[in-house]
Amino acid sequence: MREFIVEADGGSRGNPGPAGYGSVVIDAATGETLAERAEYIGVATNNVAEYRGLVAGLRAARELDPSAEVHVRMDSKLVVEQMSGRWKIKHPDMKPLAAEAARVFPSDQVTYEWIPRERNKHADRLANEAMDAGKRGEQWSASASTADLDTRASRSVAAAAAPPEPTGPPGDAAVGAARARAALASRRPTAETAARANDADAYATGVGTGIGTGTGVGATAGAPAAAPSAAPGASAVAPAVPAAGPGEPGAAARTPAAAGGAAATGEPAAHVGPAVPVVAPAAGSGEPGAAGRTPAAVGGAAAEAGEPTATSAPAAAPATSAAPVGAAGPAASVAPAGPATSAAPAGPSTSVGPAAPAPGGQPPDVKAAADVRAARAVRDVPAAGWAPADMGAPATFVLLRHGETPLTPQKRFSGSGGSDPSLSGAGREQAERVAAALARRGTIQAIVASPLARTRETAAIVAARLGLDVTIDDGLRETDFGAWEGLTFGEVRERHPRDLDAWLADPEAAPSGGGESFAATAARIAVTRDRLVAAHAGRTVLLVSHVTPIKTLLRLALGAPPESLFRMELSAASLSAVAYYADGNASVRLFNDTSHLR
Repeated sequence: MREFIVEADGGSRGNPGPAGYGSVVIDAATGETLAERAEYIGVATNNVAEYRGLVAGLRAARELDPSAEVHVRMDSKLVVEQMSGRWKIKHPDMKPLAAEAARVFPSDQVTYEWIPRERNKHADRLANEAMDAGKRGEQWSASASTADLDTRASRSVAAAAAPPEPTGPPGDAAVGAARARAALASRRPTAETAARANDADAYATGVGTGIGTGTGVGATAGAPAAAPSAAPGASAVAPAVPAAGPGEPGAAARTPAAAGGAAATGEPAAHVGPAVPVVAPAAGSGEPGAAGRTPAAVGGAAAEAGEPTATSAPAAAPATSAAPVGAAGPAASVAPAGPATSAAPAGPSTSVGPAAPAPGGQPPDVKAAADVRAARAVRDVPAAGWAPADMGAPATFVLLRHGETPLTPQKRFSGSGGSDPSLSGAGREQAERVAAALARRGTIQAIVASPLARTRETAAIVAARLGLDVTIDDGLRETDFGAWEGLTFGEVRERHPRDLDAWLADPEAAPSGGGESFAATAARIAVTRDRLVAAHAGRTVLLVSHVTPIKTLLRLALGAPPESLFRMELSAASLSAVAYYADGNASVRLFNDTSHLR
């Protein structure tokens, strides 16, 4: 029996707007292009165009061999999940198109796979050719198409630029290193196309298999937190950063400390200069099928079960634990997020002059020279969006994750739809310790907590020590994990593998059984944030909440993509802090500080 691969795509310039689709049928055995289809379809949405591309591709495959097995690959998660039967089709424009696609071949002859956009270039080029033709008042012509030639040329350049890769299990460090080297090597001006392809591939398969393989800050096992040296008096806060694979130094785009690297109080930090490298060995659930993802990294999650191992607890401490949280001092007047070194001239620890010759008159070290150039570039280029220094006192949210519950050490999903456990003995002790630490700092002016038992109990212990009342806000509750509540990550993988894969790949996907998606959680948290910022302008407020809400507040403050949720570790009873300014900007001041627990 013949096997075909159908790659399809659609696009709309306006959504809805002028739209077109493209499809290609490929011989699975030889990789030969057997048929191409493309058409300008007038004004339509992206999803309608994608479905039209799917139908056209399936029909082209049927014309070649109606008995063939067909594997459909698309970069539309919506179409793939709906045609696979995992997501419901609600939109009236989609239902007839999906039914039409389902009739082309018997269902047992067709399988569906989601692929990144970078791997769907052929169909994407066809769709764009169709839209370009429509703009000229024409229809797409196969004889004028260059999509096949362009795609093959792009693949050839990428293949030539990429060194051979080792093979290994998901999350294997050697594989990640090879992909990182390929991405870096391909950035030569003569191989721009290969650079884009390798970068995308390193993200999709290097980072993708490395998501959550470590339980340290940002799950960046072995990756230095490369914050540049800050001005004197600023704390070198190293935010969580995505890694290109577990244990791959230099493979991630590491972000400098935000807002002048300022500690929440503006006091001199115990550690000024580059953040101490954090080594967080992988401590996952051991599920090979989970593509390296562990409960600790998935939204923290097995959401409330993200307590770090013994090796991960100190991860955030070197850069953050010495900096008190709370009322904004001098550092707070330097407005929100941006590179630490752009707020002030580099201090003594940052060398920006010519590199000194090495002993014996040898040329300067290449790496040192590169560091000098990088420091000069950061110093001389103003950061986009850097706010003026007179924005006034921000609303500062000190974010406290509740203490441990009996489910935390077991790494079980524990959201807002489960058994609502109270604190364990260890969790109450953690709450007492964080209360003492906050009392010493003396900056908290109000306390707001999630309505769940574990957060109310944590907040009550802190409030008793600080002499404050607790306000309950439903917007701070944890995500509802539906049918996954109370299960370990491995148990979810075994019972709901398709739903779990969809959830890991798409923030719009909800857990099995009607849980809450990360996108829905983010919308709720954004509304809650805005309401609380307006109510507490210029004040320092303790928000006692959960893994996903706190990570979401940090993600939104940094302008990071949804997948960054999988790259942050948040320990039980940890402290983070975000300052919100009058112009709408935000500055992350602290992340996952657990120094008070040691």
